[in-house]
Amino acid sequence: MNKKILVTGASGFIATHTIIELLNHGYQVRGTVRRMDNTPKDRTKAIRAMLTPHTPHIDQLEFVTATLDDADCWDAAVSGCDAIMHIASPVPIKQPKNPDEIVKPAREGTLHVLRAAQRAGVRRIILTSSEEAVSQRDDATTRPLTDQDWSDPNRHNISAYALSKTLSERAAWEFAKAHDVDLTSINPVLVLGPALEKDYGTSLEMLVALLSGKYPLIPKLGFSIVDVRDVASLQRIALESPASIGQRLLCSSEFRWFIDISKELIEQFPAYKRKLPTHSLPNFVVKLLAPFDPIIAFIIDSLEKRVEFDCSPATALGWAPRSSREAISAGAISLIDLGLV
Repeated sequence: MNKKILVTGASGFIATHTIIELLNHGYQVRGTVRRMDNTPKDRTKAIRAMLTPHTPHIDQLEFVTATLDDADCWDAAVSGCDAIMHIASPVPIKQPKNPDEIVKPAREGTLHVLRAAQRAGVRRIILTSSEEAVSQRDDATTRPLTDQDWSDPNRHNISAYALSKTLSERAAWEFAKAHDVDLTSINPVLVLGPALEKDYGTSLEMLVALLSGKYPLIPKLGFSIVDVRDVASLQRIALESPASIGQRLLCSSEFRWFIDISKELIEQFPAYKRKLPTHSLPNFVVKLLAPFDPIIAFIIDSLEKRVEFDCSPATALGWAPRSSREAISAGAISLIDLGLV
């Protein structure tokens, strides 16, 4: 009998690609969706329709309703599963006034899932964390960051999202150590690649903004990039690799400057040339604007800083990511095809 994997947050960008990866490798999947005012069946029907073109095994997918803030719903969600991929996590559209709005459901939701797994006797957990649980530290630009590095929760200007990822992953590792859980964390960088539906979440917002002509000039920022399909494949590889137990697996393809991403889009999609910026915004202008825009104020500490990651523990398992160029191109093509830009 095929193993059944619980995937939390089944409608999300990473989760949908992970479900496809699992179904296409012979797994049964149970995905969680949030309780909503309209019936959850409406959302599950849409997810099935979205995934069907990408897998011949859609009949091996089932759904259950579960939310991070409800401890009682997870026993039913976990029951009968062989392993859990915990991907669900709150992602704020903007920085909340109170970080606990994000931190509490992320941390407590992770513990709700882990406690339910313990009660059900499910030991194997793959946790989707983030590079934000690694890179928010003062020495981040001095060397490639490794799985031994952790973000400093007391660091100046740390975002609520980074804090939520740091504290929820810390809580998961503490729980795993105390209760003999076979835990692996996946820590992706900026996730690009193909959107499967118009509700693409936040990961592709940068490409949407660029291709929509939102930025006449862009700040001197850079990002490490990974394709969503490679995040999904690493989830499965980790699940199938006993050597990954107890490891934090950073996943990144390569670092790219924002302006170079824009120039690459011009090269690949010349029809959008007039909308895409070719020049950077001087740092002094960014600093002048910062007092009037909290988003701009937040990025000041990242100007002209290059943060890179050592992904050798992941590649040692056989993981081989696509190029950042392919991730950028696939993301842009999907956004164009969906009529979003």
